[in-house]
Amino acid sequence: LKASATAGQYDMCLTCFERALLMAGDDCVAEIWFNISHLAIGIGDVGLAYQALKVAVSADGNHAEAVNNLAVLELKKGNVEAGRNGLTQAMTLSMHSFEPRFNSALLSFKLGEAQASYELVQRSLEIYPEHAESADLLKQLRAKFS
Repeated sequence: LKASATAGQYDMCLTCFERALLMAGDDCVAEIWFNISHLAIGIGDVGLAYQALKVAVSADGNHAEAVNNLAVLELKKGNVEAGRNGLTQAMTLSMHSFEPRFNSALLSFKLGEAQASYELVQRSLEIYPEHAESADLLKQLRAKFS
């Protein structure tokens, strides 16, 4: 019963998003598709999330959050170069967003690029000092350097 109620809620959300898209001006389309990607992630449909983010970025190439999330999905698909490029683009688009810096720091850490990871995670923490995952990564890096 709970699964069907949840499915009904998602169906209702999709209907609302469909209406929003029909009524939206060009300046809102990317944000609606970005939000559709969140819904898709919530129901576990990574393919839909990926497509929604692609549409969001095509509607607004300056939508830093969509570019960041698309880069993360590229990384999950194993497309390291596309993921890294997307994260770099997201950092350029949003100088005050910690997410692409943290994601880039994590990628660099996983690739064994400790110095780059250290610099990126420090920048992430400058922007958002309370970000626990950035603080944890910084601790791991400091342990690695000592």
